[in-house]
Amino acid sequence: MTATPEFGRGSGIFRRKPVEEIADERETGLSRTLGLWQLTAIGVGGIIGAGIFALAGAVANETAGPAVLISFLIAGIASAAAALSYAEFAGMIPKAGSAYTYGYVVLGEIVGWFIGWDLLLEYIAIVAVVAIGISGYFAFLMGQLGVDLPAWMLGAPGTGDGHVVDLFAVVLCLLIAFLLNRGIKAAARFETGVVVLKVAVVLLVIVVGFFYVRSENYQPFFPFGISGAITGAATVFFAVFGYDAMSTAAEESRDAKRHLPKAIIYSLAISMVLYVLATLVLTGMQNYREIDPESGFSTAFASVGLSGLAEVIAVGAIIGILTVMFTFMLGVTRVWYAMSRDGLLPAWFAKVHPVRRVPSRVTWIAGVASAIIAGLLPIREAAELTNIGILLAFVVVCVAVIVLRYRRPDLPRSFRLPGMPVIPALGVIFSIWLITFLTPTTWLRFGAWFLLGLIVYFAYSRRHSKLNEDVTDAR
Repeated sequence: MTATPEFGRGSGIFRRKPVEEIADERETGLSRTLGLWQLTAIGVGGIIGAGIFALAGAVANETAGPAVLISFLIAGIASAAAALSYAEFAGMIPKAGSAYTYGYVVLGEIVGWFIGWDLLLEYIAIVAVVAIGISGYFAFLMGQLGVDLPAWMLGAPGTGDGHVVDLFAVVLCLLIAFLLNRGIKAAARFETGVVVLKVAVVLLVIVVGFFYVRSENYQPFFPFGISGAITGAATVFFAVFGYDAMSTAAEESRDAKRHLPKAIIYSLAISMVLYVLATLVLTGMQNYREIDPESGFSTAFASVGLSGLAEVIAVGAIIGILTVMFTFMLGVTRVWYAMSRDGLLPAWFAKVHPVRRVPSRVTWIAGVASAIIAGLLPIREAAELTNIGILLAFVVVCVAVIVLRYRRPDLPRSFRLPGMPVIPALGVIFSIWLITFLTPTTWLRFGAWFLLGLIVYFAYSRRHSKLNEDVTDAR
């Protein structure tokens, strides 16, 4: 017996996009140029970056001590459960939008809207956090070279004497927006090359640093208690989910149904191995109390007399972390594009450049917005903007993959998540657990953004939705 297509199922704010229609890989305004290893490089580029070069040091110094290793493992386990859920969806619904699109298809328009709305803020904030992290390494490098930069341009207000704006972080955000506007093929080629360089730098850190590890630096392993390691996991969580932003590029993949699931799994596996080894080296080289929160690895190597290598690491960090900015700015622009194409935001934003075939308008808007956050907020405050929305997106994707597996078992899937429903259920549990460790300030900011999204949805999006047009036409 053939299953009835889900066209037009649901009503009101819970109406759902038809699976058969959205799963169709027909041509869109975007250019299909990305292969498996380019997608994997974008995923690795999004995962490895600020987590190693910036946040690992900050969390070790302020929150978890040597147990920052446990923080990454907890975050990685939660992320792996969600990654497998993303992989099943990516092989079934190869469309731009990632969690926004998956939620819209399975759980309804209002769920998709709020996930998409959250991701707009989360991804932009991640770009800003990474830019601030790179700026810290840039300042360290300039200091090592004897260049005395003016204090006003070295950080956000309140982060140091005379600081007015983090100018280098602002410039980086605008630079990535410019690069993405050159076209996905050229941008992906740059991304792949820089990812190779970044992985080489991380391997250099691990191999050389191993010889300077002292076991006494691991004692005490939990100086802030187990709760400190868990709080650290909530803080570093955004460093282990770049694959979700990569999945927003589905419509720019040459064979999304086959390549995206593999790229998601490959990128997370590669990144977690490197994270575990790198955090072991960092906390073994230097006592956690002495680790620099902004340029941990460079200062750790300088502390053991390897100043020359410290400068190489700083340069590698500056170049390598650019790939994280690339991946998440790519992500926010594709989610924004998908929401605008669906009518939930003005169609003006979905305009694609006639030659380069990229959503250039939203790319520049995302670039300017991230530049403002990067220039004016300290790294910890900017990081607190990032995690709650991503964790909620993970909850939605893990729930949705269970619902769709039982609602539509007949749908073709190029990748089937194993251990259904246990693995996605673990993803839900881990994500909700980590959410409870986020600060009240994070909840307050999220609540304000949620309320604003509620106003926008009922004032504009509900009436202009393409599904609303379908219902009107049907009448």
